[in-house]
Amino acid sequence: MKKLTWSDYQALAEFRHQIRRFLHFSEQVVKQAGLERGQYQLMLAIKGMPAGVRPRIRELANRMQIRHHSAVELVNRLEAGGFVHRARAREDRREVLLALTPRGEKVLGELALHHRDELRNAAPDLVSALRGIMRGGNQNPRSSGESRKAKA
Repeated sequence: MKKLTWSDYQALAEFRHQIRRFLHFSEQVVKQAGLERGQYQLMLAIKGMPAGVRPRIRELANRMQIRHHSAVELVNRLEAGGFVHRARAREDRREVLLALTPRGEKVLGELALHHRDELRNAAPDLVSALRGIMRGGNQNPRSSGESRKAKA
């Protein structure tokens, strides 16, 4: 088994740090919108479902890497808040499909825009951290926010 070097650990830690920075941003902006992070993720999963994949609980749970009953709970809360609705499929009435309501579309659109903008700002640090891992940690990772400070 190959052993990791000190610079490998540094690269992994830096990448994890950059991911956590983005997730912290996400948690804050989602909370300000009155949602939980899982609710935002589920709404995004519905809207961004790959072509040919139907927005059912099973597929959403798989995409979010959560259990079926956890996805059901998220859907229940989102439905109660007026963000999503359930509808029977036309072809097979036993199948329940999920869709965003106009309110859900509006809130998701605003949140997704904030997330995209933040990712564009964070991209240089995220890419640099990922490159450090890909190079085996042989690159000295930039300090947190260095590229953002250089832009300002």
